[in-house]
Amino acid sequence: MTQKKNTNGKKNAGSSNATGSRKPSTSSVALRKLMMNINNFLKTDNARKLAGFTCWLMAAFLLIAFTSFIVNSWGSDFSYVQDIGLMNILTDSDVSTHNWLGRLGSYLSHLFFYRLFGLASLLLVGLLFLTGRKLLYNLHFYPLGKLYRNGFILMFLCATLLGFLFSPAYFTFPFGGWLGTYTANWLSSFMGLPGTLIFLLFCVILVLIFMFNLALDFSGFRFKMPDAGDISDLGNRAKNKISKALPKNNNTAAQETGATAEEAVPFERGQQIQLDFEQKLAARVNKRKKETTTDPNELLIETVPPDRAETSIEQEDANAESVSEEFDPTLELSKYQKPGIDLMDKYGRDLHPVEMLAVSREELERNKEQIVETLANYNIEITSIVATPGPTVTLYEIVPAPGVRISRIRNLEDDIALSLAALGIRIIAPMPGKGTIGIEVPNQNKETVSLRSLIASDKFQQTKMVLPIALGKTISDENFIADLSKMPHLLLAGSTGQGKSVCLNSILISLLYKKHPAELKFVMIDPKKVELSLYNVIEKHFLAKLPGSDEPIITDTQKVINTLNALCIEMDERYNLLKKAYVRNIAEYNRKFKQRKLNPEKGHRFLPYIVLVIDEFADLIMTAGKEVEMPLARLAQLSRAVGIHLVIATQRPTVNIITGTIKANFPVRVAFRVTAKVDSRTILDQGGANQLIGSGDMLLSISGEIIRLQGAFVDTHEVERIAEFIGEQQGYPEAFLLPEYRDDDDDVTANSANMEFDDMFDEAAYVVVQHQQGSTSLIQRRLKLGYNRAGRIMDQLEAAGIVGPNAGSKAREVFISDLYELDQLLQTLQADKKKML
Repeated sequence: MTQKKNTNGKKNAGSSNATGSRKPSTSSVALRKLMMNINNFLKTDNARKLAGFTCWLMAAFLLIAFTSFIVNSWGSDFSYVQDIGLMNILTDSDVSTHNWLGRLGSYLSHLFFYRLFGLASLLLVGLLFLTGRKLLYNLHFYPLGKLYRNGFILMFLCATLLGFLFSPAYFTFPFGGWLGTYTANWLSSFMGLPGTLIFLLFCVILVLIFMFNLALDFSGFRFKMPDAGDISDLGNRAKNKISKALPKNNNTAAQETGATAEEAVPFERGQQIQLDFEQKLAARVNKRKKETTTDPNELLIETVPPDRAETSIEQEDANAESVSEEFDPTLELSKYQKPGIDLMDKYGRDLHPVEMLAVSREELERNKEQIVETLANYNIEITSIVATPGPTVTLYEIVPAPGVRISRIRNLEDDIALSLAALGIRIIAPMPGKGTIGIEVPNQNKETVSLRSLIASDKFQQTKMVLPIALGKTISDENFIADLSKMPHLLLAGSTGQGKSVCLNSILISLLYKKHPAELKFVMIDPKKVELSLYNVIEKHFLAKLPGSDEPIITDTQKVINTLNALCIEMDERYNLLKKAYVRNIAEYNRKFKQRKLNPEKGHRFLPYIVLVIDEFADLIMTAGKEVEMPLARLAQLSRAVGIHLVIATQRPTVNIITGTIKANFPVRVAFRVTAKVDSRTILDQGGANQLIGSGDMLLSISGEIIRLQGAFVDTHEVERIAEFIGEQQGYPEAFLLPEYRDDDDDVTANSANMEFDDMFDEAAYVVVQHQQGSTSLIQRRLKLGYNRAGRIMDQLEAAGIVGPNAGSKAREVFISDLYELDQLLQTLQADKKKML
């Protein structure tokens, strides 16, 4: 995949009033401009091809010249150089040489072999060949600056080693060149012959290790270390171990309990149990089909230590030569390994599977008796009651007798909660799609649902979803895996400490476990600056940012506004690509691109999915308001088809934060526990979130249906381990770059520096600031000016940022609060004007 570097608009050169920064030196500015010009020149395909072929031509020229020098011309041409000098070989046309490439080939060969590096000069041919290949195929296997720096260091060390091993006193051929021989002689006199040999060999090996990231394998010295193998072998071994780990008999756990089964009901979570009204449990248990999951205890997926930036030249050549029928966007990071399941900890049922699957008879009986007794106190008869135990809540489904009104049972919610002495009683009357009334009662022993168990399940591993996210388990103990691309956006809201950040981490980790860096990018916005900082290390793998931005996690409000607008530009560009490709969505577009039906020379490129994550949306609304809400609403309305999806979280579920515009564009919303019923209505358009028990207990509103889930738990140190595992692997040269967005304030600043101000500009500015009223008539009266001149001065004040735009019949807003601030602004404008002159 080619990282996106084209931009819309001009790059902001910085505000003109930044006068306190240190002025860079002339040489550094010139070097920076030269590098920028080179980069801009190499952005086009034709320029890259021209530069690549030029490098290959130079490599071929030097190879022929050096080969001729080594084979037959080094001895004969040396006499010419000794007699007439090196420069005269180029200038004197009467000189005849034996080099296959004439006088120029003889000059270059003598320069590199005798004067510089000797036989090590052949490494320069390899450097030029790799440079040409990188430019022609637009590869990112090794940065050019780092390649040439390490390459010349290696040439110098090899020349010194050759000069040491093949001294001119015994050999006439210049193995090490003058530079290598001189350095070898100095080292020999300084540390002796053995010390020089050991030192040079150590330096060469050290440079090779850092240049090619050679892995030092000491596994032979350890006892029974598993062989990592390649990626395909790892997948095959993991698949075999998963298949072996699948349980063959669901009743095995119940058989192993022995005497413990006397005290517990032998059924699994999510199984419906018919409760008897004669104070005993029915012996017959209605079995239902249950999703088969892999036991996390027996899942033995190994995590192979990643190779840091390991790139084999032979592997790159093989990839370049074997052009497959379809384009593979993951080829650039073909050695990338997805995180292993062993990076996550075990919780709850993962540690104690038998105990966590047992439900106390006493608890079921006690709750059943209390429910029946409470309903009987209000003359409400029921015909049956069925219990469905979940991880934290048990659902009791009752069937009322004929003639009983549902509203009577719904009004007894508080009475049932009082009789059960439980927090979080919720009545669902009626149950959607059933002829029953549901009563949700929290369990005494709440189970921690680990994200590990959801990731390890067959439902997640074998899913065909585009962006699968593991949210938790339902009340019937089913793994709930949703597709973010179908939602297409998600809103998380609830009080502080109820599980929003953990849920956000579960979503991110689910996507990291499922997607390749070429297929998915994150734009992370963290106004609190601490919640998403753990993901900094995956910048060159999964993160996207603005060009020139130092930090991949956006925390500054102004950068947030620019980022959201840049995403809008990216969205528009993607729609233009879809239009040119005659497709309707990103899936069809990428399918055609993989089939090589779209020409990259016409601007087509593989489009990764982009997920915008905002951890605390309320802070942005409070500080930026409409500047954030409008681009966010536009993205929510239009970005689904082009693969841009939003996940935002807030701990202030009020109407001024979750506005009607936001709710209209976020059909899927998750509510955690809130303190007031009005907040629940703000999130879900109905009550219920105020009756949750917290600690990950959530209500999911999707397609008009409310689903109660127990959120998956993943701890901070698990997130850190997974992020470090990904960050240690080879990534792209830089993060995915969004289009540049130029703010209107930049134009105002630039215009104010170029504008010729009126002679009365300063006086008019003092009048406006002193009276805090941006009125043209005020300037007319105070300064006794004509209307046209006063209007021009008012436009100049607006361009300088002193007053706001025209507000119709009202006075303009004054942005400068006092005269001291005005003096500082006027001095800055004058300084900028002098610089322009």
